[in-house]
Amino acid sequence: MTKTERRSTEVPRGQATTNGSPTRTGHGQRKSRADWLLARIGIALLGVLGAVAPSWAKDDFLRPEDAYKYTTRVENDQLIVSWTIEKGYYLYKKKMSVASTMANVQLAEPAWPKGEAHSDEYFGEQEIYRGKVDVPVPITFHSARPDKLAIELKLQGCADAGLCYPPLKWKTDVAVPASTAKGGADLRSFLKSKTSTDEFLPPDEAFKFGAGMERADSVALTWIIADGYYLYKHRIAVTTDTPNIQIGTPLLPKGDPKHDEFFGDTEVYHEFLEASLPVARAAGSTGTLTLHVTYQGCAEGGLCYNPISRTVSVELPPTDTATTLPAAVASTSAGAPLVAEQDRLASALQSGNIAYALLTFFVAGLLLSLTPCVLPMIPILSGIIVGQGENVTRKRSFSLAFTYVQGMALTYAAAGAIFVLAFNQAPQAFFQQPWIITLMVLLFIALAFAMFGAYTLQLPSALQTRLSDASNRQKSGTYVGTFIMGALSALVVTACVAPAIIAALSVISQSRQIVRGALALYATGLGMGVPLLIVGASAGTLLPKAGPWMDTVKQLFGVLFLGVAIYLAQPLLPDTLTMLLWSGLAGMSGFWIFSLKGRGGAPIAAPVRAVGLMALVYGILLLIGAASGNHDPLQPLGHLRGGATTASAGSEHGIAFQRVKTVADLDRAVAAANAAGKPVMLDFYADWCVSCKEMEKYTFTDAGVQAALAGAVLLQADVTANDQDDQALLARFGIFGPPTIAFFTSEGVERQNFRLVGFTPAERFRDHVVGAFAPG
Repeated sequence: MTKTERRSTEVPRGQATTNGSPTRTGHGQRKSRADWLLARIGIALLGVLGAVAPSWAKDDFLRPEDAYKYTTRVENDQLIVSWTIEKGYYLYKKKMSVASTMANVQLAEPAWPKGEAHSDEYFGEQEIYRGKVDVPVPITFHSARPDKLAIELKLQGCADAGLCYPPLKWKTDVAVPASTAKGGADLRSFLKSKTSTDEFLPPDEAFKFGAGMERADSVALTWIIADGYYLYKHRIAVTTDTPNIQIGTPLLPKGDPKHDEFFGDTEVYHEFLEASLPVARAAGSTGTLTLHVTYQGCAEGGLCYNPISRTVSVELPPTDTATTLPAAVASTSAGAPLVAEQDRLASALQSGNIAYALLTFFVAGLLLSLTPCVLPMIPILSGIIVGQGENVTRKRSFSLAFTYVQGMALTYAAAGAIFVLAFNQAPQAFFQQPWIITLMVLLFIALAFAMFGAYTLQLPSALQTRLSDASNRQKSGTYVGTFIMGALSALVVTACVAPAIIAALSVISQSRQIVRGALALYATGLGMGVPLLIVGASAGTLLPKAGPWMDTVKQLFGVLFLGVAIYLAQPLLPDTLTMLLWSGLAGMSGFWIFSLKGRGGAPIAAPVRAVGLMALVYGILLLIGAASGNHDPLQPLGHLRGGATTASAGSEHGIAFQRVKTVADLDRAVAAANAAGKPVMLDFYADWCVSCKEMEKYTFTDAGVQAALAGAVLLQADVTANDQDDQALLARFGIFGPPTIAFFTSEGVERQNFRLVGFTPAERFRDHVVGAFAPG
């Protein structure tokens, strides 16, 4: 485990994380008497040593109390904290503080001695302390000198061997010697200056505020609250006027409940408050961040202070990567904060009513069922139902459809949870590997030829005989196969990535609410399956009964299965070959339909022959389109329209993208755009992503969209291969797959609350781009 990884590990106070645990060895062999005696003597010696050795000697690292020892004393109105740091350990200067927890005693800023320069992979350039360090802290007594001084020490440090302890807070009491003449004079002077109304502390003494960078992307805000005073949670606000920096809403812990006669039911803080302020900035940015902090509190004795405003400045540590705001705390300069759809759904799922949340995800799945990524499942299910032949009834066809949908929905839930927890990616991305797609293509080709009557798919005769009785009663084999086909369709055929799916995956990944996330995926899958259930419910009525027409219908679904095979194979094949395959399928299907015979050998009805003729003509148009260089089977001659041109050489989607492959490529491109003062749009794309193709065809070709993007740098990450570079790029943004579009300001900061997932129509996308690139 690296140092950075250890920092993210929570370690209970007084414990240290070790690099490993001791192993035990043994052999179980028969020993000679001499060997036995030596072993017993060794065990006895080890027992003696273990009895006298300290308990921490079994570990590789010291406990924090042993690694960082301290003593305290008060001398001439100064608190002296003396640290003794064990060899091989150090403390961060900026992570240390000393504070009084008493209302009548105020500690000034400690006189920190100069530390040792240290380059830290996580905190950047730092000063650290080793060995012995004395820290003097001036004291001001606002009343009679107490016998003891109650203080709180904050610290954080590491071992050179790699372990880093979490931030620590230690409280202790320091004996205060008797007052000197000077101290008594100071006290008399102080008491003389007080009036009868000064029974309450000044605001800065009641609420001692401080700020400092805790990480490259966050500022630590601290308040030490005097005894008998409290701070309102909802009255804390932070703003900044520092250019090229964005801040979020402070992340505050849960407060103590309080019923206030003015504010009603609210939350307050006592004794101590530490908050974290998210900061978004460009890679390589440094300088000073100025914060304007407002807060308000009261005394238990009845006094409430006016809102307190303080301005503090902190130095930004260097960072090699851009930092972003968490979506839940990203804010805009005016009006209510914009929340991305997937983040809104995730928030509703995490904290809202579970029944209402699941209904929302069901509706989202129902809307998703109307998109092209779900359409291939309809011929698959229809083919399964038709394959039942004369046994098909309304009840049976609906049962098969329900089984298929359950296979799809349960797989969405289980596979989504497993893949996000294990691989931090959507399962669809994993299953779009060439060998898996190839197997699915071969499966549908085999099913198509079975529909054509080339052979019969059945179990081996011995097994078929043994299971025939159970099969006749329950048709369990058919249901099991249908369930498996539904599961495979969810993973391979329907590579859908939409806000609802991303929201559920985010809840599983970030909050570890696995049950809620899985239920949301299941509800989404059920919504997507509604059209399939309608197909199943109507199949017994719409499909022909036993007879010659059933064979014709089965052959028609064989054609549809070949279409599904071509659809799945598209990402693996050259565009020209794909056009030729569609052309061949359409042409041969059209000729077959046109040649069908009716009863008595007469030609089929004219409307059916017309359908065959149109399919044949469409196949010819596809052939012409392929020969002339077009790659769109839905518009085979679209490139021949007058005035239709592409935006640049090699750009088939109306705008020219600059491809990025690695995180380093992205950082260089964003840095170059920052230097040029241009905003950035980053599009995550994959060949197997249906919604990505929709964005290319319907959104990026829109003139209004192109005008809105005219002044921006347009980047595209093709994650089709799903290799290590692709996964690193996806992990950098915490996303699970395409299509996802991120927007960056001209300062190189991502506006995460403007992130888009899934297909977006042109008009809505244009307005979204305008808002994403707007200042503020």
